[in-house]
Amino acid sequence: MVNMDISKARSGFYKIASSCIKYNDVINISTKDGNIILLSEANYNSLIESLYLVGIKNVYEDIKEAIKTPTTEFIKGSLC
Repeated sequence: MVNMDISKARSGFYKIASSCIKYNDVINISTKDGNIILLSEANYNSLIESLYLVGIKNVYEDIKEAIKTPTTEFIKGSLC
């Protein structure tokens, strides 16, 4: 995460926004009233989806269990 004050963010906003989109940078912008976070729409959507999935009962446990399962068990008709 990159930290900067509001003045620096204001003067380089286009460059900062492009960096968030192209390189998935997350920017913490500080102001006298508090901080804000700037991130790409893709990162935001991913975060919201993750929060949604974790909120569904047993999904987190199912995902952890699936990670342990060998890939060959997911492939029907595999020669493996």
